[in-house]
Amino acid sequence: MRKLGVPILLLVLMIAPALAYAEGPSPGFSINITSSDNGKIAPALKIMLLLTLLAFAPALLISMTSFTRIIIVLSFVRQALGTQQTPPNMVLIGLALFLTFFTMGPTFAQLHQHTIAPYMSGQIEESEAFSRGTSVMRSFMLRHTRMSDLELFYSISQSSRPKNADDVPLRIAMPAFLLSELKTAFQMGFVLLVPFLLIDLIVASVLMAM
Repeated sequence: MRKLGVPILLLVLMIAPALAYAEGPSPGFSINITSSDNGKIAPALKIMLLLTLLAFAPALLISMTSFTRIIIVLSFVRQALGTQQTPPNMVLIGLALFLTFFTMGPTFAQLHQHTIAPYMSGQIEESEAFSRGTSVMRSFMLRHTRMSDLELFYSISQSSRPKNADDVPLRIAMPAFLLSELKTAFQMGFVLLVPFLLIDLIVASVLMAM
């Protein structure tokens, strides 16, 4: 009987939670997507969305700021100096990151003033905060985007032309801005690389003459 008692006890322990859940969900374990008072997003879901957004932070940093231009120009400078691994990649990335924070300072200040601060104080809702933040970043990207690149993506997507800057969607503004940043970065890098190439050619010609 003792040998049969152990399997029976284990079976009861396995079935008991299922029976308890069949009667109704446990009051101590529940997931609420919205709050019960006014239908707002629950704090737990806000934390999950924030963590998800942080996972996309590197992609947003590359595609919506001047980080891409700075890191490419610094790479061209290192190539022009002829030092393959000096300074190291981590130093270049850190320098590009802090230069990005410096150049994006006015935009980040505007973003904090019009979006983050009102949202943290409870003056605006999540949708309004997202709309304001999108408008600030869109204005920055469009100021540094070539019209030819913007027209290129509009023609590819076969979308109707916008009436003003606020009508440009992010799915068009972001790739157009990134393409413009790549063009500008390679142009700046080429201008920096040409004098070093001329110096190398002059030194090589002098050595050959000797």
